[in-house]
Amino acid sequence: MTVWRALSRRGYLRSAWPWRSVAFLASGAVFGSVVLVVIVAGAVVGGATAVVLVGLPLLVLTALCGIPVAAAERWRLRLAGVGPVPLAQHRVPDAPGLTRWLTVRLKEAATWRELAYAVLLGLVLWPLDALVVAFAAGVPLFLLATPLLVAADGEAKVVKLWTVDTWPTAFGVAAAGVPLLLVGAYALGLAAGARGEVAKALLGASGDSDRVTELVRSRVRLVDAFEAERRRIERDLHDGAQQRLVALTMTLGLARLDAPPGPLADQLATAHGEAEKVLAELRELIHGIHPKVLADYGLEAAVADAADRSPVPVDVELDIAGRLPQPVETAAYFVVCEALANVAKHSGASRATVSGGHADGRLRLDIRDDGRGGASSANGTGLTGLADRVSVLDGRLSLSSPPGGPTLLRVEIPCRPTEPCA
Repeated sequence: MTVWRALSRRGYLRSAWPWRSVAFLASGAVFGSVVLVVIVAGAVVGGATAVVLVGLPLLVLTALCGIPVAAAERWRLRLAGVGPVPLAQHRVPDAPGLTRWLTVRLKEAATWRELAYAVLLGLVLWPLDALVVAFAAGVPLFLLATPLLVAADGEAKVVKLWTVDTWPTAFGVAAAGVPLLLVGAYALGLAAGARGEVAKALLGASGDSDRVTELVRSRVRLVDAFEAERRRIERDLHDGAQQRLVALTMTLGLARLDAPPGPLADQLATAHGEAEKVLAELRELIHGIHPKVLADYGLEAAVADAADRSPVPVDVELDIAGRLPQPVETAAYFVVCEALANVAKHSGASRATVSGGHADGRLRLDIRDDGRGGASSANGTGLTGLADRVSVLDGRLSLSSPPGGPTLLRVEIPCRPTEPCA
């Protein structure tokens, strides 16, 4: 059960939740004040002695203090009852040793988020915790204790404002403290729940961010595995099935030459022609899986080759100074091939242009045609799958194709060259 559900039930005042709320807020006030002293002392002493290098380790320890503070806060949040809080997703160092551990911790965002929370706790949160406990619990309890104070000292100063020195007034003040204590119990629950939600949101952001990052990385790994499988299939077809078909075609050709004129020669000629067609189709399939020109010479040469094979005349105006990462080249190449195939099949265009290049850390390609327009990725043109593939690389694919044309397909992918042009 959470504190929010407990507040909505009738038995809240008889439950342990008011006491848990007081414990959470009071311990937060004490813990936050200690954190403030540690951070201020570490920053001041470390900064003052940094000029002689003595303070540098102290500054590093101060920067790392958010890690234990966040761990303690996650443990304390169980008192507030706001639900589970994700643990910090700190990366495991790839090598043993204190130096590597410190390097990893100081470079990851989770460490600095937890330090920011520790600073917020020391400067803002703990004074609020103390004020809530003082007014919601301290004031009602002081009013209830007024008769005891009068009996002990002969008088009592009610919240430092007025003096009570008679028994009727003392018991009247004590009676006023009862409803205030009941209201304060609910106020403590609300404050503890709100305070816990704030801590949960701030401390839980690290885990959510790392999970998103890991999801993106897993998508990239899947694309890389898919590309590796494509290259394996291409290699097996090229070195296996294609060579067997070449041998079969040569054997049929020799048998055709040796056979006397007649039905057998005609059948061998037909078989030889069909084998040549199958070989041509297999070569085209291999080229479509992973063109050798793309692997050997890069995107610019591969786009020029695709333009030469297009039934519609294509002008290529690319400026790419160097090789790009293999996933980027592959995705961009297949976008161009799909776009040119759609131009030939659906646009009725007389000419197309592929332009663009790499600049400002991004690859940009524009594929234009002077066709009838009206193209849409929702019409089964295959662009939706390409857009998903580009998005894995943090890229963007956009289509502009008004009725009557022209059509413009643009792809942008952030990347950096892996090697300069030869």
